[in-house]
Amino acid sequence: MKSMTGYGRHIATRGGTELTVEIRSVNNRYLETSVKLPRAYMFLEDKIKKQVQEYVSRGKADIFLTFRRIEGSDKKVSVDTALASEYLTALNNASEELSLRNDLSVSTLFRIPDVFTVLEEKEDEEELWNFVSGTLKEALVKYNEMRRVEGEKLKEDILSRLAFIEDTADEIEKENKETVNSYRERLYEKIKAVLEDRTIDDSRVLQEVAIFSDKVCVNEEVIRLHSHASQFRSIMNSDEPVGKKLDFLTQELNREANTTGSKCQDARVTEKVIALKSEIEKIREQIQNIE
Repeated sequence: MKSMTGYGRHIATRGGTELTVEIRSVNNRYLETSVKLPRAYMFLEDKIKKQVQEYVSRGKADIFLTFRRIEGSDKKVSVDTALASEYLTALNNASEELSLRNDLSVSTLFRIPDVFTVLEEKEDEEELWNFVSGTLKEALVKYNEMRRVEGEKLKEDILSRLAFIEDTADEIEKENKETVNSYRERLYEKIKAVLEDRTIDDSRVLQEVAIFSDKVCVNEEVIRLHSHASQFRSIMNSDEPVGKKLDFLTQELNREANTTGSKCQDARVTEKVIALKSEIEKIREQIQNIE
């Protein structure tokens, strides 16, 4: 189980170039990938996004690629000697015809357009992609490890809350049984007070108690709460992304808690239901961080 929030960074060198890849992400309902890289390397964007999809399924991920030349240069200076010779001949002729001092120098030629041209060495695209892909993979591995560690923390927190929910559900079920017993006793007392010396119809009392018991019975809700908690634990141990499944189960937990609350007839039980729903809400908040 992984968190959707994470960070990963890796630096690699090839030839005289250093590449830094950084990945950071925050929560998002779907996968949204943004790639920041120099304009000259924009043709790699789609490949980078596809590789990220192999490691991430949900979250807003920003990927930054920084290239730095650490030795030599990827630029070459080309001199058009034929063009320079033409310029030189023309300037010499002009100097003689106009009786001007000839002060030609290399720096003068350098300022003449097109004599000197700066060219960037063209990289092999396949080799470049292998370099970028390998560096990106290492960054993604570190990024996923951080998300896994954070996911384990979330898992531990959720497990403790699930245990509380199950214990509280059992307490509510026990309290409800005591509520039924208390209702039966109060009903007998009220009937006695009304009938005084006349005989009490036990079958009628039992019928009323049975109706009341059916109204406040939470056995099914408690069973389902335990079942959902068990499914929670099973899903959290999966190697697949689990956030969406857990979100659905949280809604089911909340539905059972609401039904249980609607059946409560005792203030003590109501307090426990409120505590139950509070823990479910905290689980829901944690799940928003899970991939």
